[in-house]
Amino acid sequence: MRSYASVLVGKLGFATICCFPVPLALLVGYAAWDEGEDWAWIALVIGLVGSALIPVMALKDARKQFPRITHRDRVEHENVSYGDDTFVMWAPRSEHGSAQARLARADVLEASLVRYNPDNEATYTTCFGDFTPNEFTPLIRLKLRVHDSEEAEGVDEAAGFEITDEWRVPSLCLSAVTAGRLTVLVDPAAAGTPADPKALGKITPLWPRSALMAGTRTSRMIDLEGRWTDATRRPDWLLRQMRIAREAGGVEMAGDTIDLRRLDAHTAARYTALIARDRDFPEDRAPVTEPGEEFRWIVDSLPGEPAAFGSVSRRWSRRGGVLVRARFLQMSATHTFQVHGPVLDTVLRIRPEDGTPPFDAARRLTVPMDYLSVLHRTREVVLYADPNGRSYVVDWARTNLLAGTTAAKAIAPDGQELPVAGRPDVIWALMNLLASHGLSNPTPVLDLRERRMSAVAGKMMEVVRGGGTRVNAARL
Repeated sequence: MRSYASVLVGKLGFATICCFPVPLALLVGYAAWDEGEDWAWIALVIGLVGSALIPVMALKDARKQFPRITHRDRVEHENVSYGDDTFVMWAPRSEHGSAQARLARADVLEASLVRYNPDNEATYTTCFGDFTPNEFTPLIRLKLRVHDSEEAEGVDEAAGFEITDEWRVPSLCLSAVTAGRLTVLVDPAAAGTPADPKALGKITPLWPRSALMAGTRTSRMIDLEGRWTDATRRPDWLLRQMRIAREAGGVEMAGDTIDLRRLDAHTAARYTALIARDRDFPEDRAPVTEPGEEFRWIVDSLPGEPAAFGSVSRRWSRRGGVLVRARFLQMSATHTFQVHGPVLDTVLRIRPEDGTPPFDAARRLTVPMDYLSVLHRTREVVLYADPNGRSYVVDWARTNLLAGTTAAKAIAPDGQELPVAGRPDVIWALMNLLASHGLSNPTPVLDLRERRMSAVAGKMMEVVRGGGTRVNAARL
């Protein structure tokens, strides 16, 4: 487990080596001043200013490479109210398509990664003016079933048509592929084809709207009387909502909410009719993931931190360091990328273990692609807290295990394998038991037959077989 101090020391050394001529100016200036040279003050100023910049550069680089979350990152929301279930995503816009294109829902039947091979290693790459450079945007082969009809509901399995093609999928929207629900534009047939209004032209996935269709982004609506309606994971509603917005030339969302009181009368009336229709014929929520996820599982092909129960520094554990659960409330694309994921502006809600009220923090983080591909399942993240409670650091290995990018399992002392995949409360309790006893387990398999696990094996078996819902009781 790396510490901020070790990263800062390394950055100080690196900055000193890179800028070693600058401190030399102090020696030259002092020697010149001692000999009465008139230009000595110039060398002294250069040396002093340059020497002062070395720790500033080191602090900046350390904060970038080791993104601690501190109280200075706290935010107060003025324009957007974030509920506990809110998730706002500002993703790169897709192309608009032609005015004659039809908006439709598409189910992802199969998916496979074709290519993702950026040249850079762990360095930061900034592509000014481009949120989705090809180098950092995975190319994925998709087999889609497009439900190209004016009304999406009531379509049987044989309806629509199937198409297989390759598309660039923005990292922020990868979860739409895993979830299995997309929004696409179906262009009319190109010139020279038979005059058939149903003839097919170009199929264009709309990735931000696909994240909305998949349920990754939450969606709410406030009617003219101030009443709230939640449309998250209601595909028929969302498709109609998107069609109205497209015909209106775009509708502004405040966070994840459309407020009809802020719209023009005609558009507000159309949305009001949509709300009334839903009250008369309520739509069930779609599953978090459509059936057949195993044929769309691209998570293992994407870069990211290997999932694990996590490593522990004994010093951190002895001093009272704890693990903390937080939740992403917002992610926004930037122009900066690393090989294993995009650099995003994020807002998290952190719930301290000491019982103090939760608080929201804004921090620029590199988010691994494998985690982004399961963002429709969970927005939870694991942090390890400084023993003094003043800073938090994202633990991506534990976060990925809790999110389910890799199946977790425990091996009982008698050799019996006990799967714990899909049981986040159990996994969380096991992580806390390991951390509180200073035990590292850098794999997703917890082998209780190991001698070092003997002191906690009994408690862990109780957690695995009993459900592990009482996390605090399981810690010590």
